Amino acid sequence: MPTDKAPLKPFAWAPALLTGSDRRRFLGLAASTALLPVSLPILAQSGNARILKVVAPWEVMNLDPSKTGHVFQRLEVAETLVDVNEQGLLAPGLAQSWQPSENGLQWRFALRPSPRFHDGSAVTAQAVTDCLQRALEQPGVLRNAGIEKIQAQANEVVFTLARPFAALPAFLAHSTALVLAPASFAKDGSVKALIGSGPYQVVQVNVPQSMRVRRFDGYEGKKPTIEAIEYLAAGRGETRGMLASSGQADLVFTHDPVSYARLRQNRKLRFETRPLPRTIYIKVNAGHRFLSDVRVRQAMSLAIDRPGIAGAILRAPEAAATQLFPPVMAEWHVAGLKALAHNVEQARQLLREASWQPGADGLLRKGDDVFKVTLRTFSDRPELPPIATAIQAQLKAVGIDMAVAVGNASEIPSGHQDGSLELALLARNYGLVPDPIGSLLQDFDPRGGDWGAMAWQSTQVSQTLAQMSAMVDPRRRSALRGSVATVLQAELPVIPVAWYQHSMTASTRLRNVSVDPLERSYRISRMAWAA
Repeated sequence: MPTDKAPLKPFAWAPALLTGSDRRRFLGLAASTALLPVSLPILAQSGNARILKVVAPWEVMNLDPSKTGHVFQRLEVAETLVDVNEQGLLAPGLAQSWQPSENGLQWRFALRPSPRFHDGSAVTAQAVTDCLQRALEQPGVLRNAGIEKIQAQANEVVFTLARPFAALPAFLAHSTALVLAPASFAKDGSVKALIGSGPYQVVQVNVPQSMRVRRFDGYEGKKPTIEAIEYLAAGRGETRGMLASSGQADLVFTHDPVSYARLRQNRKLRFETRPLPRTIYIKVNAGHRFLSDVRVRQAMSLAIDRPGIAGAILRAPEAAATQLFPPVMAEWHVAGLKALAHNVEQARQLLREASWQPGADGLLRKGDDVFKVTLRTFSDRPELPPIATAIQAQLKAVGIDMAVAVGNASEIPSGHQDGSLELALLARNYGLVPDPIGSLLQDFDPRGGDWGAMAWQSTQVSQTLAQMSAMVDPRRRSALRGSVATVLQAELPVIPVAWYQHSMTASTRLRNVSVDPLERSYRISRMAWAA
């Protein structure tokens, strides 16, 4: 059993499997960062457990769910009050039921009778209240729910709201609302240990590259067959592809589209892609003096050859975005909405109307200004840099000189906050909150959002989203969705490029493998070894 005095050895397989910058990053961080072992009495298990090796792009930046909750949720280490079922509908999590008051200003969540945290302590209403009160003070979707107070009353967690908010249960399913045991927190409120109540418990974390979890035998639900998991974050798509092809990893997520054909031909792998409620788009600083004119944003959109990008780079022609919300988001995708098109001549005409004229070198000029901007993106999603390069060439054809800067994903929200961001290419998941309005309230808040609008606001969009967040009747909400999509299509505070295709490989040594369409879980607790 691991203890603080005798920490577990670092992951022996990880540096051996990594290549290039991933290997250098792992070895450098292993030498400079402290391992975070967890000492729990329930961890006493056989040391001969077969280890499932999982590789994905997402680093374990720290133990705080507000920063890394998406990784912990996917590995089923911690639970939320509300879960989501196979149909994408809300389902019981730590709460077995919930009910709003007649005026919609109070919600009561009744806990399951006997869940336990990994340290053996009971999941009480007070423990949940304290954890969610802390989450409310951190960056996350709960800040948009209008929560005034959270209280523990007997076996219920009670939320008092400033205004009716029908989407509260969906917000409580988000990864930033994961519930941790009281012993997880230091005196200053920081997370010192990740002690959840899910079917798997943390054994060791090597920030930011890897972590190890084991089955929690005290879990009150169905006992998983897979006993031990090692998770490795590998930012380079070619590294992930190599680990899958060589059989050195059992589950690998988010492959480079150029490797799809090769991975499909590997008889030892099951390869799968599927559309997700995620859109690749350009985040635009609409306050920038070159980009504030809607005609310029429309011209940039017209310059983009979406079918060409979807076919040549994503290997999925059907992924070319005609509007922000993909068809898989049936309630938000607007049939009949005038599609985003590729028309270079029309783009040039709009730029002329906005007083931009091409110089002798072909670049657009207005007075002493040359139309030069920088687009930031990141390689964790391997298709983003090549898409950025394609867009760079397509904008150059209409006279826009766009540099591409490939860095860390964190540079996009930081650039939003300090105002330095001009353009960014990213992939936005509208399914992380089961009700997409959770993401939209973040992205199109009048103040903008780290991953959404920047220096742009629409009174109509803000008022419509506020109305929808208070409505329970799905028919009334449905009537308002189209107006949001229509304004976003016309104003283009974000410029849609493609609808996302999720990719995964699984070793044929595994059975019962399935892909979560909302990307909330890797569903390892359902899997088993084939032999």
